[in-house]
Amino acid sequence: MTESTSPTRHQLVAGAADMMRRRGLNATSVREVAKHSRTPQGSTYHYFPGGKQQLATEAVRFAGDSVAGILAAKLEAGPVAGLRAFFQLWREILTSTDFQAGCPVLAAAVEAPPDGERPEVLDAATAAFTGWETQLADSMRHHGADADAAGSVATLIVAAAEGAVAMCRAQHHTRPLDRVAAELEILVGKAIDG
Repeated sequence: MTESTSPTRHQLVAGAADMMRRRGLNATSVREVAKHSRTPQGSTYHYFPGGKQQLATEAVRFAGDSVAGILAAKLEAGPVAGLRAFFQLWREILTSTDFQAGCPVLAAAVEAPPDGERPEVLDAATAAFTGWETQLADSMRHHGADADAAGSVATLIVAAAEGAVAMCRAQHHTRPLDRVAAELEILVGKAIDG
């Protein structure tokens, strides 16, 4: 087993992603991640010598890859199945956490970076969002959608899902997510029927 696949390291990354989706990036500390992950605090410095920024970047990559894996599996059945799975994932996260958790990728993307810097965590968030968009767009194109339309609808899907998740957390209800998903399913259908 390599250091990058260590169970302790994985616990820390998953714990950081969980804390970020609940509290945001700025309110997530290395000390709290170690406590939340039930790992020794010294482990964080061993596996993440770059500190909080390195850990947060890995957490965003982990979250992005997790969603991408779900999308990849469900998009095999087509873009509508992928869309449904994407929204079901967020619905499950919201309801299983009593609307206390959202998306750690969004949390990293919206919080102000240090002055004059572009932290690596923003690059990881960009890569996650772009990856999800690409997967969705590729599936729509594969099923007959025009390339430009597929790209636009894919961007709309990711942006609308992220916004709907925030609204659901505020309203303590899945109604915004359900409404957005229903409208987007119509758009995806139109895009692939072209």
